[in-house]
Amino acid sequence: MMPGKKKYIFFILAFSLSKSYAQQTIQLSQYIFNGLAVNPAYAGYKENWTINLSSRLQWEGVDGAPKTSTLSIDGVTNDDTKNVGLGLLITNDRLGPENNSSIYANYAYRLRLSNDDSQRLCFGIGVGAAEYGIDGSLFNSANTTDASIPLGVQYKLVPDFRVGLYYYSPLLYIGASMLNLAPQLDIDANDPNSIFAKRVRSLYVTTGFIIPISSAVNFKPSVLFKEDFKGPTNVNAASYFLFGDLLWVGASYSTSIVLWNKPNLQSNLNRVDALTGVIAINITPLCRFGYSYDFGTSKLPGYQTASHEISLSLGFKRVKGRIVSPRFF
Repeated sequence: MMPGKKKYIFFILAFSLSKSYAQQTIQLSQYIFNGLAVNPAYAGYKENWTINLSSRLQWEGVDGAPKTSTLSIDGVTNDDTKNVGLGLLITNDRLGPENNSSIYANYAYRLRLSNDDSQRLCFGIGVGAAEYGIDGSLFNSANTTDASIPLGVQYKLVPDFRVGLYYYSPLLYIGASMLNLAPQLDIDANDPNSIFAKRVRSLYVTTGFIIPISSAVNFKPSVLFKEDFKGPTNVNAASYFLFGDLLWVGASYSTSIVLWNKPNLQSNLNRVDALTGVIAINITPLCRFGYSYDFGTSKLPGYQTASHEISLSLGFKRVKGRIVSPRFF
């Protein structure tokens, strides 16, 4: 391992372990294919029981770079009314010596808004727990007596819950969710010497729509806003083309902005931008595979900032009933 890479990751972790607020929710470029990861009200949207897998390697070439994995399954409980959606979400996020895992059981009540059942307003809640772990033996420090570096592996398990709203029609969706809603339940939330970063609430707002270009081509723009009320607001704008209900090709641009004055936010922070290319194929109507490649535009001197992400979706055909409109989201 190159000392420079170790040193770089050490500085990142030293920052995240200080009294500053680190990013604590997973980051996925292909969030449009895994709505349950950011909104519990998404549970049951596709109606068929569906498994989603995602794996992301961020900052290629940097030792100890973030690695994120997710597994989710969701669907409706009643083939006739389709009023209740259930889902399970499991995540794992690694960053050098840090290893964070979580599990959430999600419930969504799906209010029918149209006679043909093409529009629904969904109210969701997710209840679960998060485990934070730090392996002190993986730190590379010149000062072996540094009290801020933990000895061995230390863990913290905390309860958590999240809530969300999700509206959809055949050509439009709008969602909003709040994550990390129980930071006060941290066992050491008020301990200034805690080795774990204090959790903060995060707001996600997502929207997207379909524009039919022709009988064989659909255009799908989407936007995601992420706000943790402490750091810069993250904005992701994406555009996708769907060819013949078979091939997805698109790109997205992610950047950070400051919407209002935040007293605790450093004024000299560098904006981190990323341009992402995405391609996905519907292998069958119930199976989709996707790949994305992030090009970092705010370069770290001497390092690549590219990221790779793959996703797989596998649905199970309903026993009875039918899905009124295609599920583009």
